[in-house]
Amino acid sequence: MTKINKLLIATSMIVNIYKVNAQEARIPQVSNPPVFVEAFTGDRAFAYQMIIDKKLQSTPKIGFFGVTNLQSEWGNSKIDDYMLQGNLTYSIIRGIDLSGGFIWNPIDGIRPSAGTIFSYGNRTWLAVANPRIDLTKNPNIDALALVEYKPILSQKFNLYSRLQGLYTHNLGHDFHARSYIMLRAGLTYKDITFGGAANFDWYGPMKINKNNYGAFVAVNLF
Repeated sequence: MTKINKLLIATSMIVNIYKVNAQEARIPQVSNPPVFVEAFTGDRAFAYQMIIDKKLQSTPKIGFFGVTNLQSEWGNSKIDDYMLQGNLTYSIIRGIDLSGGFIWNPIDGIRPSAGTIFSYGNRTWLAVANPRIDLTKNPNIDALALVEYKPILSQKFNLYSRLQGLYTHNLGHDFHARSYIMLRAGLTYKDITFGGAANFDWYGPMKINKNNYGAFVAVNLF
């Protein structure tokens, strides 16, 4: 093989590598929110929450939205208060997604579910609303909503506050099924948030009220 042929082959390989790298560089990377995980220790119960909102890198219109809430009263080894939902999502426009999947709670078991997710966020604010309905006989209809306010205090700390609420109504029998209000206030250092917390819970048609006051710590998992 002549020196000229070797030079042509080497040049061709370099050009091909450059083309591949250039094509990879043009593939847009989806900016996914972190997984939010929170533990809350209160005077009545221990509570745990995880929120996942992710998009596929290869098909960014498709994603997954999941919420897990667990609350166990002190001295009770059985968890009677939980709610889990997992949904595939499809983005209609920026900030509006359709969702479909399941919801699971101790009263109704697992039910198919469909809904809509509205979201808005920047460095200071985050707002999410998720109205949904069971796809079964005697369905529950509910709305989950949360607002976070997290302004910068210094180079190391942000103020953190959150108002989160849920209202669930049974359409088949026309009664209140479940609702809550969660309040959080504290500080964020890097990916860790901590502070004071309060949960206000209402259960069943009689709206039996149980409250929980204490402290929380939360992390953002990227």
